Amino acid sequence: MDPLKKFDDILVAKGWEHDLKTSDRAGKFRIKSLRVLFILFRAFRDEELTLRSMSLVYTTLLALVPLLAFSFSVLKAFGVHAKMEILLYQLLEPLGPKGVDLALRIIGFVENINVGVLGSIGLLLLIYTLISQIQKLENALNTIWNVRASRNFSQRFSNYMSVLLVGPVLIFSAIGITATLMSSTLVKKVLSFGAMGDLAYVIGRLVPYVLAILAFTLIYIFLPNTKVKAAAALIGGVFAGILWKITGLAFASFVVTSAKYSKIYSGFAVVIFFLLWLYWSWLILLVGARVAAYFQHPDLFDPRRTEDKAGKRFHERVALIAMFLIGYNFYHNKSPWDFDSLAERLGCSGNVLHRALSSLEKGGLIITVSGDNPVYLPGRDTETITVKDVLDSVRLPEEDSDTRKKVPPMPEVDEALEKMDRALSDSVGKDTVKDLILSHTGDL
Repeated sequence: MDPLKKFDDILVAKGWEHDLKTSDRAGKFRIKSLRVLFILFRAFRDEELTLRSMSLVYTTLLALVPLLAFSFSVLKAFGVHAKMEILLYQLLEPLGPKGVDLALRIIGFVENINVGVLGSIGLLLLIYTLISQIQKLENALNTIWNVRASRNFSQRFSNYMSVLLVGPVLIFSAIGITATLMSSTLVKKVLSFGAMGDLAYVIGRLVPYVLAILAFTLIYIFLPNTKVKAAAALIGGVFAGILWKITGLAFASFVVTSAKYSKIYSGFAVVIFFLLWLYWSWLILLVGARVAAYFQHPDLFDPRRTEDKAGKRFHERVALIAMFLIGYNFYHNKSPWDFDSLAERLGCSGNVLHRALSSLEKGGLIITVSGDNPVYLPGRDTETITVKDVLDSVRLPEEDSDTRKKVPPMPEVDEALEKMDRALSDSVGKDTVKDLILSHTGDL
């Protein structure tokens, strides 16, 4: 038996053998630890996450110099652009001395960019490269959070440009304030005491970890096109930030002891190490997002779920309930449902709900209203949406798939299927979603 598969089965068996609600504090801690270990184990083996990490590496190579050039121009207006080099050195620190050389080359590229020579089209291409990089990261996080809709172009442009303009200023303002405080006479006198000096040393060693955790947490809160709870984002940020720093130390040790690779690849060695470091950085960011998503919706990551393999009746039921809930809130002027609230109410996996909502939207039965947290509304009057319309929206994709297989016609079988469709139409063809809404007594 595959050792990895065996380890996966052990984590599932031990992590989900007891119910959290009936366990004591020690038991809850043990169970949660095993479940988080399972999430991390599955995340690092997830082919989709690795492929998205590779894709982000590619776009990073295209967007890195334009991003730094954009930040450099913004910070230059505040007279703090020189500190950007220090930050770049810190990011490339795991590459060792070669990271310093690479940072100097990148800074050289940035300083040599002449926006006046590029012209308006060239400048627009640079901005498009930056936005596409952030958009690709948003799409990756949306997939992890089971969010189907991305922000529209105007929202992307305004939000992303705000990040590009304000982000560097806030980062370096915080660094500048910290440096100013640490260099003040009062602080120096306080730190001259033995205990306070030791405390300052410990804090100084923890600051890089705190900044990394804060950066990951903010990404998890603001980039996904859904409402992410601050507590869940912080937990994911703690995992990703600590793991990123530890991986950086391990990677630096690997670079130092890899002299043979430098002999083989010569000047290309630093580029290869840089690509590897970018890959691991993006992968850690996506793994941290998976951890954050788990802590916000733990039930959706239960490996014992079998909904994805359930029969057609189950998927029809999910789609019909989702349509009923969306129509009910709209009819009674209540707050629209978003993906997370629907998933929590139905108690099904994100993949199943995603499939149901996609079918309803393709059939024109619901629409997605984009925003900071996309919500769903009926695509037309609930009085015109029949139960059969909802069921057909789930069945039609499968029928189209069967048609593509070019199954040879069989008159007797086709006639029997048509009779079944007519019987379904006669029984529920006139029942509408509004009828279901009005027949419901009480409140949801």
